[in-house]
Amino acid sequence: MIDKITSSRITLDNGYSFSRVINGCWQLSAEHCLKGQLDIDDAIRAFHMLKERGLTTFDCADIYTGVEEILGRFVNELKSMGGYSHDVIQIHTKFVPDLNILDQVDFAYTEKVVDRSLMRMHRDCLDLVQFHWWDYEVPGMMETAFDLVKLQEKGKIRNISMCNFDTEHLKMMVDAGIPVVSNQTQYSVFDRRPERALLPYSREHDVYSFCYGALSGGFLSERWIGVKREDYEPETRSHVKYLQIIEDSLGWDGFQKILLLLKDIAEEHRTSIASVAVKYILNQPGVGAVMVGCRNSRHVDDNAGITKLELTEEDMERIRSFVSRYPIPEGEPFTLERTPGSRYRNIMKMNLNKA
Repeated sequence: MIDKITSSRITLDNGYSFSRVINGCWQLSAEHCLKGQLDIDDAIRAFHMLKERGLTTFDCADIYTGVEEILGRFVNELKSMGGYSHDVIQIHTKFVPDLNILDQVDFAYTEKVVDRSLMRMHRDCLDLVQFHWWDYEVPGMMETAFDLVKLQEKGKIRNISMCNFDTEHLKMMVDAGIPVVSNQTQYSVFDRRPERALLPYSREHDVYSFCYGALSGGFLSERWIGVKREDYEPETRSHVKYLQIIEDSLGWDGFQKILLLLKDIAEEHRTSIASVAVKYILNQPGVGAVMVGCRNSRHVDDNAGITKLELTEEDMERIRSFVSRYPIPEGEPFTLERTPGSRYRNIMKMNLNKA
């Protein structure tokens, strides 16, 4: 892999270029909010602002209800402004067949879902498709990956990636010759499961790690300093999910302590806790990009400033030394989320892709 890497962008050897801070759109899905309503107009306003600041890459999924359509509206707005070309923005989506039909997935189904994503987003080619398979025990995963390769050969997909693959199954894809560009994985100061084996393997085999959850659903911000666990009720599905990670790593007491540590570092750099937390993950060897939520325009400036932030080695070591005192959640990335009966799996929605 002969890629060009800067602090803000990566250009692959096939010429495809994307932002290292990717605008994550999961928070715009119909399933995300437990309270309140989304302001879609403000979200699209934020998209325009992010693009103008150089954050031109967006992450979504076929199963994020309504999100591909929102990005399609954004694409149409760009087209109406004139001077639009396919490479003005990059959109990374996912292909996530429902759990209850995994054993029925064939090429026709896969192409139908890919065509639907193209139609929703008004694109002539999907920049990057991230493949997720809910249950490794169900046959058909490898055949489906090769079906994506066929669609790449037909010109419908530019780059193929994996999503939530553990080390063993990512290796299966690489060994089989699937042209894997990246693997999306959950990674934060709370959830360090990728450090066990996935990051080293990915670095060795030129597979970029695209990391989500670096802000743990917004928990890594100033608003949580001094908040008592008994005084808080989850506001989003992300909060439910990342509370589990906090409980199985630093705990609420450790959570409060790391907020103060991150705040101290942030004040030294005149930035925010969120920016420090994201940059810490972005600095890890093998991490190609980090997803940061962009559901409103209030955080655009903070998000845009992440790539410009330069943490010192002393800053990195202070964080690394602190989190090393605490346990890492069990197993490989996404193993707990795949384990039947686990509280991690019990909050997952695995049948959202209505083709």
